[in-house]
Amino acid sequence: MLPSKPLVISLIGPTATGKTDLSIEIAKYFGLNIHNIDSRQIYREMDIGTAKPTKSQQREIKHFLIDIENPNKRMNVKEFQEIATKSINREIKENLTPLLVGGSGLYMNAIIKGFKTPDAAPKAELRKKLAGLGQEECWGLLKLCDPQSANKINYADNLRTIRALEVFYSTGLPISSQQYKASPPWKVLELGLDREDLNERILYRTKEMFQEGIIDETKTIIDKYGVDLPLLQTIGYEQSCKILQNILDIESAIHLTAKKTKNFAKRQRTWFRNKNNPIWLDPKNPLKDAIIKIESELT
Repeated sequence: MLPSKPLVISLIGPTATGKTDLSIEIAKYFGLNIHNIDSRQIYREMDIGTAKPTKSQQREIKHFLIDIENPNKRMNVKEFQEIATKSINREIKENLTPLLVGGSGLYMNAIIKGFKTPDAAPKAELRKKLAGLGQEECWGLLKLCDPQSANKINYADNLRTIRALEVFYSTGLPISSQQYKASPPWKVLELGLDREDLNERILYRTKEMFQEGIIDETKTIIDKYGVDLPLLQTIGYEQSCKILQNILDIESAIHLTAKKTKNFAKRQRTWFRNKNNPIWLDPKNPLKDAIIKIESELT
């Protein structure tokens, strides 16, 4: 009889659905630690704009994979996958069940589905040159050298477009030909959280973000790393930059941030429904539903 695989729990869903609060309640109930699987919360100093768990929440429940890199040192999926896998396996060796939480579908699937990515290190100078060409020209280059990736990457996704070109120019091969799947040695219970009132929740959180000081946070980041920092193109920070440059007023920035976040959440929903098969929790009582689902796997 083959030994049973260790259990890993993942909680996915669009932004602003309440994954952080729910995961903390789940962690408290079962005595778990939380592993952050978010492509922005891994960076130090980006707290308010990424809706990072508060210091109080992090004291209440231990969180891994938060604040592991400075924002001027971009971490790609492969690098994060290696760090996260070590963190998860360390917990498993201590006979604990890791709870993975995040809305970054690519990062999450790299871990729970074992998606492998090219071993091509980031090249700052090449990225700078590509960024200088502009997204339209970069997109045209990508369609020529890797049409398969061009069909998968959103036209407006500058970061993934540049990464795909970076891989091609570094290795001579399309990124699409270097990606494959190697399932990890865990049993994954994949839970999903979504909300019918998501647009209202996004607007509320956007207003809260600006009230809590994302503009000052952005100014601090600019003062330390410069206004050309690529991560400042992240929703919320991009609009805060424009406030500081007197291009937008606060009301316009809030409206634009909420609009872009809603569009982002729509793409997340599409990703999770097409590339994942989670057990969607009852939005009226997600904690109770999650406890039932998890207990059925633990017994």
